[in-house]
Amino acid sequence: MSNRRAVFLDLLPLDQGDLDLSPLQSAFAELVCHEHTSETQIIDRLEGAQVAIVNKVALSADVLAACPELKLILVAATGVNNIDLAAAKQHGIAVCNCQGYGTATVAQHTIMLLLALATRLPDYQGAVARCRWQESGQFCLLDFPIVELAGKTLGVLGHGELGSAVARLAEALGMRVVTGNLPGRTPRDGRLDLDELLPQVDALTLHCPLTEQTRNLIGARELQLMKPSAFIINTARGGLIDEQALADTLRSGHLGGAATDVLTSEPPSNDNPLLAADVPRLIVTPHSAWGSREARQRIVGQLSENAEAFFAGAPKRQVG
Repeated sequence: MSNRRAVFLDLLPLDQGDLDLSPLQSAFAELVCHEHTSETQIIDRLEGAQVAIVNKVALSADVLAACPELKLILVAATGVNNIDLAAAKQHGIAVCNCQGYGTATVAQHTIMLLLALATRLPDYQGAVARCRWQESGQFCLLDFPIVELAGKTLGVLGHGELGSAVARLAEALGMRVVTGNLPGRTPRDGRLDLDELLPQVDALTLHCPLTEQTRNLIGARELQLMKPSAFIINTARGGLIDEQALADTLRSGHLGGAATDVLTSEPPSNDNPLLAADVPRLIVTPHSAWGSREARQRIVGQLSENAEAFFAGAPKRQVG
């Protein structure tokens, strides 16, 4: 334990003061936590550390070369695109991530977005705030058409752990689920190519990684293949959908609605096409789908497990 000094460079996105960090603290002789770390502070803060813990802080080749005592990088997320994996391997630094911690939470958020679109929740909430119901003269307000999801078809792109969890919830609502093949992957029996999938779905949900093959997977052409009444939901990664094309398509009235928890740049700039005030039938949430206390506590547990396993000589969840 004496040589186990760890530095958590960006704790705040994980812990809002509501987590039990004792499992992680017990894995090290010393654990130093910083809420945020700028690019210029990384090397100084990692001096003398054997373990770096990061969420989104980038560890470049130059940083890793300047930290000769570093043996392990623990990523408090699944994605490791912020780590130079080739440089880590070159310097003999193991990289371990967290996996499957937010399945229930993200699936719940996805279905929440689908239900909000289908029931026109934001529109009805806004109508009440504008006194439309109070002034209607009748017991109900039905200004916005409501869609019953039972009997409708949900398309799932990325039918792994998350996509499968969403599919089960959708089936519980009475939906029919179809899955699609992804570019760059071997087609699988029972899965439809995108051009065949898109025209038949009433809703499409994305749960695939962002790669060179999936970047702008859903662009203007793909959006036009979808039914004018269809919904599209993205709780995976910004960049899977062409944001300008989606904004333009919604303005044209072609889609029934869209919801996204992710944008290409986060935090986004005010000029992001999907943050324009005139884009109709769009719900944007701030990359919060993963963020239940339960899911974040699981990350703490997995970080601790990964550290203990590494020092025991049997690394878990190692990606590099």
